[in-house]
Amino acid sequence: MEIQNHFSQRPLTCSLKHRFIGRQGDIYEKEEPVLCEHSMHVLVNDLLRMDFVCLPQFLPELILGHLVTEGYIHQANEVESLYISSDGSDAAVKIKKLNSPDPMPDVIPAPWKAEWVFALADRFSRGMPVHEQTCATHSCFLARKNELLFQCEDIGRHNAIDKSIGFALIHNIDLQKCLLYSSGRMPADMAAKAIRAGIPVMASKGAPTASAVELARKHKLTLLCAARKDRMKLYAEPTQE
Repeated sequence: MEIQNHFSQRPLTCSLKHRFIGRQGDIYEKEEPVLCEHSMHVLVNDLLRMDFVCLPQFLPELILGHLVTEGYIHQANEVESLYISSDGSDAAVKIKKLNSPDPMPDVIPAPWKAEWVFALADRFSRGMPVHEQTCATHSCFLARKNELLFQCEDIGRHNAIDKSIGFALIHNIDLQKCLLYSSGRMPADMAAKAIRAGIPVMASKGAPTASAVELARKHKLTLLCAARKDRMKLYAEPTQE
């Protein structure tokens, strides 16, 4: 896979003034960091168009991860080239064969330990740099057992998951031996991303929907939600079904 990334890192935040208005009548001006959005249009084989609103960071990872989680590719060797323009607004991907997304596969179950998830919850509780400045991002952690492999932030929790999966694709990391921890809620489309990527264990700080739990149980995904420093809730585990 050839990656031509001409995009240079841009600031993730900028400072803006606002007027603070308190309930007790206190009013004053203050300047604080605000998140910078980035828009990117991606063409896949000149046929499929994908549009992203994201943080201007880890753009190749975002594109490749999204192709995996939408079911268009499964491995890095299916991608011939990836080009990103200098301003990061346009990108083009060539893949060997553009098919309709495959049916959602079953995940191959893998052993896991609660201590691995608690370690990621501890890491999240220590704070992420952009969120600490803006309170406007979601986070995702990619780990193998108790080893943290990658962490990222983005405007949307979906983007953060895609970036983590794209990182694994670029660095030839076997996702069937990994687990993901997300800061956001767990609807069905988030669970589907882990399933399509072949990740056996998905954990979230937030709560799931009934559809997400049903999907996880159907496709053998271990799903843990409300995963925090002191407890977690196990909603699906194939070894117990």
